[in-house]
Amino acid sequence: MGRRILNDALTSIVNAERRGKATVELKPISTVISSFLNIMKYRGYIKNFEVHDPHRVGRITVDLQGRVNDCRALTYRQDIKAKDIEKYKTLKLPTRQWGYVVISTPDGVLDHEEAIRRNVGGQVLGYFH
Repeated sequence: MGRRILNDALTSIVNAERRGKATVELKPISTVISSFLNIMKYRGYIKNFEVHDPHRVGRITVDLQGRVNDCRALTYRQDIKAKDIEKYKTLKLPTRQWGYVVISTPDGVLDHEEAIRRNVGGQVLGYFH
């Protein structure tokens, strides 16, 4: 169920970017979505996001920047080892210059560069470029 919520949120972000919107509101929310958005914010793909009322149904307001071309969540379980991350990245991302694969690891939710640096594997949550 959590992957479906993430997939709906990322689809909303891509659709709002294509329509040229400045902000988008995501409902329902989860901690995985906020971790994914933290990585997108750190890498400069979104400006900011704000979580409203996280203990109930809640919503997240995301300020868009216009840099997201594609953003997808994997709805199936994809385990990946630390040594196979680079090969997986070349399969999923369009070029070597941009884009990130987001992985849920024992160290938390990380992008592929940080996971390679820490030498940890995990489950692939999705990717964006």
